[in-house]
Formats: sequence, structure tokens, C-alpha cells
Amino acid sequence: MKPITKSAKLANVLYDIRGPIMDAAKQMEEDGQKIIKLNLGNLAVFGFDAPEEIQQDMIRNLPNSAGYSDSKGIFAARKAVMHETQKQGIAGVMLADIYLGNGASELITMATNALLDNGDELLLPMPDYPLWTASTSLSGGKPVHYLCDESNGWMPNIADIRAKITPRTKGIVVINPNNPTGALYSNALLHEIVAIAREHGLVILADEVYDKVLYDGVRHTALASLSSDVLTLTFNSLSKSYRSCGYRAGWLVVSGDKKRARDYIEGLNMLSNMKLCSNVPGQWAIQTALGGYQSINDLVGEGGRLRRQRDLAYELITAIPGVSCIKPQAALYMFPRLDPAVYPITDDREFFLELLKETRVMLVQGTGFNWPAADHFRIVFLPHEDDLREAIARIARFLESYRKNTGAGTRPSAIKLVAARA
Repeated sequence: MKPITKSAKLANVLYDIRGPIMDAAKQMEEDGQKIIKLNLGNLAVFGFDAPEEIQQDMIRNLPNSAGYSDSKGIFAARKAVMHETQKQGIAGVMLADIYLGNGASELITMATNALLDNGDELLLPMPDYPLWTASTSLSGGKPVHYLCDESNGWMPNIADIRAKITPRTKGIVVINPNNPTGALYSNALLHEIVAIAREHGLVILADEVYDKVLYDGVRHTALASLSSDVLTLTFNSLSKSYRSCGYRAGWLVVSGDKKRARDYIEGLNMLSNMKLCSNVPGQWAIQTALGGYQSINDLVGEGGRLRRQRDLAYELITAIPGVSCIKPQAALYMFPRLDPAVYPITDDREFFLELLKETRVMLVQGTGFNWPAADHFRIVFLPHEDDLREAIARIARFLESYRKNTGAGTRPSAIKLVAARA
């Protein structure tokens, strides 16, 4: 019989955050092994509970949550988002410009579907959060990655952005604070990106879900606050700053020159109506979260748990020979580099799969974030300090074994190294 095959649209879709390495980890867990998971920014499993007032508000409003809401979301939540945009200095946002969704991920998919025709190009950071590349491909578009420069603190390379604009370019995605690097972009850089978008008539898609997860007193600037004429879509959610990943509550805000974008906004409205509405209990949490006590500040400030764990992970990972890292200013991750002269890896997925099997520590390889070389990985610093120490100690022992088994000037694959150790 004729085989049933997956859609060709999936050819360029990559989501190794939940990929083959996670599949192997699940099998190991089923076999009774305990895995330390440093692959996913899922805060609740590491003891970062959602604020109690958010939980209580959802519970109280469950009787009001059985029916569909307005397709864009309930009034109270959208009003709270509108007030938040005003505090951020974003001008001209009305209730009609706000869409609620099942997390920012659903709204990213909606926005790219409404924007891109087959063959249209979308500029994306490299490394990226892979959902953006996947959504662009599934929308029929072509992901075009611009370089974020590690030697410049992972800042986007403006010259590279300009060089990759073509007549098919429709927009530019900016992830700030950045996932996976933890970089926070300067205002001067953001102004340059706005100027490029203005010059070429591009839509800016600003992923700002970590805008409150900031360290060392740095401040985040909402990209949409820097212009009133460039069409900007801002994405945010309760998942990170409010430790509510499973509540699936996110929002999209449209700002800038909306008159020029009437047809596109009509497309957003069509897709919003098609999904009927997002998770209503999660919507009830938004007003309380945005208007209540910002407990994230206690976690990221001096002595806070996230701040301590970031500092510890950075100290331990950079103490490993041949490993370097730009210290993150924001978010929940760091993106260390494995010196290719010390770690001549040719297949980083196989390399980190073998690391999982030998150490029971789960990481995501750099190519899983559309980074072109097999010389980086993302580490999540959410586990408690004792678990972080243990996990990084296991990583260090694995890398020490690799160094001992790699002769000078040779470049064996991870698979060959496995055979050599066996």
C-alpha cells in the first residue's frame, strides 16, 4: 500500500527542545533512571510556583469560564494589557489592537500565517527560538537568519540584517530579552532596527516574553515604544515572569501605523475568529498578574533564587576547560561555546544524546536553535543549586572524558567516540 507521509511543509521545521533527545530521556525515565532536565524553561517543575493570587483568581472565576469568550479575549484581561502598554510607553494602543491566545506560541503562529505568502521572507535571529523558524516555514514563508554576534555580547549584526533584505522580505523578528543567549539589547541597537524596518517597510515582530526576567539592574525597553509609525507586533505571556507556563495565557499587541496594515489586521481578525477563543481560565489570571505584586523582582534581584542560580551556573560552566560563555543579563538560559579546537564535534545532536545517556543530564544542542555550527548548547539554570552543581559536575566529567579520547588534530564524530569509549 502507498505510505502515508508527512506534509512537505515540515521539511524545515525543527524543534529539538522537545526532540529526539527528550524522547530518549523519556525512555530512560521509564526504565527507572532519574534525569536532570536542563533543556526546557518549564519553571513549575523546579519549584517556581505561580503567585498564589493568580491561582486564587482563576479558581474564583472558574464558574464564569465554561462558555466561549470574545475571540480576542475577555475585557478585563485586554484592559490590563492595554494599561501595561501605556506603562511601557507604547502609544496609540486600543482594546481592538489586543489579542489573547493560548500562550505567545499560538499568537506567533497566527501572526505569521496572516502575514506570509508562499516564498515571502522573514528575518529571524541566529540563534533563534526555533518556534519562530518553524512557524515561518509552516506559513509558507522562507526563514532568513541574521547573525547575533557572540563577540559583541550576542547583539544582532546590523550589517548582516541589511545584507539579507530582499524584495520578498516582509518583516523582522526581534527576541529581546533573547532566548537562548540571555542577551538584552541596547536602546541604540533597537533604534537601528526600527530605522531599518522604517526604511524598507518591514513589520517588526517583537518577542518580549522575558521582559521582567532581568538581572544586575538592567532595564528593558519595549521595541514598540520607539516608534509610532512602524507597524509592530509585540508578544508576551504569563509563562515566564509569572511562572504560569501551563495556564497558556499570552497576548499580542498591534501598534504603529495600523492604517497601512488594515488588510493584514483583517487577516489577524479572521484567524482569531477561527480559533473561537483562548483558554478562558487562563485569561482571568492576566489582570491579577499585571496589576498585582511583581514577585519576579524578588527572584532576579540581589540574593534572589534566579540570580543566585544564574551566577552559580555561569561560574561552574566557564570553569570547564574549553568552555566559554557570555553571562546572560536576562531570561533563564545561557548559551555556552565549546571551543572546536578542544571539542571537535561534527554532530552535536549525537554528542548531547550520548551526554544524556552517560550523565543523565538533558541539554539542547546549539543547532537546535538554528545555530550553524556544532559548537554551542543551551543550558537552563532553573534547578536548585545542589542539582545545578551535580548536573554541571556530570557535564564536566563527560567533557573531560571527551578531551582524553580526542587526539590532537583529529575530528571524530560523536558516534565514533562512543565506540572508542565502549
